[in-house]
Amino acid sequence: MDIATLDLEGVLIPEMWIAFADAAGIPELRRTTRDEPNYDKLMAYRLAILAERGIKLADITRVISGVDPLEGAGEFYSWLKEQCPVVILSDTFSQFAAPVMKKLGSPTLFCHELEISPDGSVVGYKLRLQDQKRKCVEAFKSLGFRTISSGDSYNDLSMLRAADRAVLFRPSEKFASENPDLPAAFDYGELKNILSKFLSEK
Repeated sequence: MDIATLDLEGVLIPEMWIAFADAAGIPELRRTTRDEPNYDKLMAYRLAILAERGIKLADITRVISGVDPLEGAGEFYSWLKEQCPVVILSDTFSQFAAPVMKKLGSPTLFCHELEISPDGSVVGYKLRLQDQKRKCVEAFKSLGFRTISSGDSYNDLSMLRAADRAVLFRPSEKFASENPDLPAAFDYGELKNILSKFLSEK
């Protein structure tokens, strides 16, 4: 039996930190895992900016609630879940993802949690577990699933490498060139075609 694991931001929805950065006029918050592979370092950088500017969770979620899935993402996700079970594995936070997940039909999502102070400030974060994407794929494989994965950035690489079949989706030129053995798709039509071939393999 097959199971598909997908990254969320950059694959099904826009990068939410970038959406907030642009709306708030804080270009420093456009930095993502494409720019900084070390997730803890990236989050420390983000939290310091939020604290310095007095930005609270409500300020962020107000913007994120207006974010829509990427064009074509809903149709692609609907197609894929007809082929096999689909689990979204993301390094986002449940507080960020909830509004956008509803727009995708509330798929199964494994992600992290923000730590919020009584005044609504974002003071930290709690990981589900370290390297959760890879560990989830390995757990699915131990249950007898053939795993098919897609992601776009450095924090997806361990998931992609652990999967039985993997495809990059709209990767940066640098990330694609560093992983030339992984096929890359640059639109949902290409991604569907590659995944269809994987799913048809016996």
